[in-house]
Amino acid sequence: MTTGLERLRELRAQGLLEKAYDQVPGLLAQEGGPGGPGGPGGPTGAAAAGRLLGGLDADAVLAHHPRTPVVTVAVTGQSTVGHVVDPLRGELARHGLLLKPVLGEHGTYLRDLTDPGGELWTARPDLTLCLLDAETVFTQVPAVWRPEDVERAAEEVLGRCAALAGAAPGTLVLNTLPLPRGYSHQLIDHRSRALLGAVWREFNARLLRLAASAARLVVIDLEPLVGEGGPVTDPRLARHAKVQLGAELLAAYAREVGHLARALAGRVRKCLVLDLDDTLWDGVLGEEGPEGIAAAGTLRGEAFGAFQKCVKQLGSQGVLLAVSSKNDEGPVLGALSTHPDLVLREADFVRINANWEPKDANLADIARALDLATDALVFADDSPAERALVRHGTPEVAVVALDEEPALHVTRLLADGWFDTLRLTDEDRARTGEYHRQCERRALQAGSGSHEEFLRALEVRVGLGPPRPHEFARMSQLTLRTHQFNLAGGGHTESELAALAADPAQLLLAARSADRFGDNGLVGAVLGTVREGVLLLDNMWLSCRVLARGVEHAALAVLLEQARTLGLSGVTARYVPTARNHRARDFYPSCGFTRAVTGGAGDAAVEFHHDLARVPEVPAHVRITETPGGRRMDEPR
Repeated sequence: MTTGLERLRELRAQGLLEKAYDQVPGLLAQEGGPGGPGGPGGPTGAAAAGRLLGGLDADAVLAHHPRTPVVTVAVTGQSTVGHVVDPLRGELARHGLLLKPVLGEHGTYLRDLTDPGGELWTARPDLTLCLLDAETVFTQVPAVWRPEDVERAAEEVLGRCAALAGAAPGTLVLNTLPLPRGYSHQLIDHRSRALLGAVWREFNARLLRLAASAARLVVIDLEPLVGEGGPVTDPRLARHAKVQLGAELLAAYAREVGHLARALAGRVRKCLVLDLDDTLWDGVLGEEGPEGIAAAGTLRGEAFGAFQKCVKQLGSQGVLLAVSSKNDEGPVLGALSTHPDLVLREADFVRINANWEPKDANLADIARALDLATDALVFADDSPAERALVRHGTPEVAVVALDEEPALHVTRLLADGWFDTLRLTDEDRARTGEYHRQCERRALQAGSGSHEEFLRALEVRVGLGPPRPHEFARMSQLTLRTHQFNLAGGGHTESELAALAADPAQLLLAARSADRFGDNGLVGAVLGTVREGVLLLDNMWLSCRVLARGVEHAALAVLLEQARTLGLSGVTARYVPTARNHRARDFYPSCGFTRAVTGGAGDAAVEFHHDLARVPEVPAHVRITETPGGRRMDEPR
């Protein structure tokens, strides 16, 4: 059977890599998963894939696949850093992203990150990787040294890192520093070694804490990667080529950066769909009954219990949990309600599909029920046949390959960081409860005589106003993850939104909603500017959770009325078609806008205009709780 890497070699030999770039994620999805690091899906396999993709013509890729996200990554550091590019290229390709690397020179990271006219700055990177290593500190200590000398040098390095956090281009990525034995064991007494270890760990801990106060800083902790990988460095490469971090560690680091890049591109997965038999518990419920399944009490059962705890931990952070199992529904619900071994209960899941339908169809059904696209799902199953069916029938779904060894379930589930996000919000932690309230809303709708009756009974409340300081993280998530109602495509990082909110030339508003079942929180955003008496709407975003409830129409009606009240002559808005926002293409016309200018055929931007002569009314079932009010749109805040 041809492996993914072998197929990549064939495509390269045939000159078809650019044309077939959309096939690369599937080719690099290894059935064995990260448990086999040398395969196409593992870290060293990604490095091999990156080498094969190294000669790609990026312009040709975009000509064939114009919607492929390009991620510009600047790389600099204390020592030689070019070796990270191949694994990074492979990791981004695994997620359907195209790498555009920009390399700094050896040992010039301070200049690279602080020179606005330098190559790294002018490249306008999305991510700036500054690879730190032990030499970052030890080049600052004298030839004969003590732990106190290292402590002083570490303090200086920490100060420089703190200064760089807000000054570097793009999102800055730093890393903790492994302490090589070649330094710790130059101290021959154990007390000094212990003191050096404490100094080093305190430095790394303070470095990690920098990320809590700097919106454009991410610090990757290398300690877990070192613990599961090979040696930190190859002494020969470190001495002769100034390569201080070894190939396996760089490959694992590139994997983490790949997850980060995917999050910045708005490709975070939202829902984990789980099989049950030999996935969530040991045994087959339909054959052995509830007495024959276990998630505790035996060594094998305890491994399933640990997996359930891991899944519950993910759920507590906003990952939606669902079930797709070939079982009868009654026994499944009974086991989830009463089985003494289980950590996960029925209330932890937002959807339970226990039936005998094909699993690819069940996954599509789960996505529809949760108002998600199938590319928001991750599917974990121990059956190779079921995984193959899902890969074929719903290729957008990420598949986690579990096997008959449950001790590896946690490792395999977490290896690809499918749910990694830059920052967690209160809305994330409350997401499962919100989806349960969605079920209550559906029950209300099912019992209503019409959609209008349902909306009246729902008691929708909408507010539109400036974002509050604590809301930028949630607003960033919304703009990056929302695809269906994202009228111009794209999104913004937390720091970008904070800058827009502080810019007197920009208008940034947050839409919030609630109803009889509870508070939905921040569900929408509006971005625009006022020029020559006209409000220019650059984009509107709305969470799919509240679509078809009149929230978007109410928000725009409030905005248009405010524009008219302030004496503006009109409002101009752009709609840019994307692969996912076609459902919103008629939104502006439905609110009284007329098509003004089109950029041309195909997927070019379409411009709409509203003269404010007759603005739409807020839908009758919606009560407005907040308006932008008070401040002129064209005056500083």
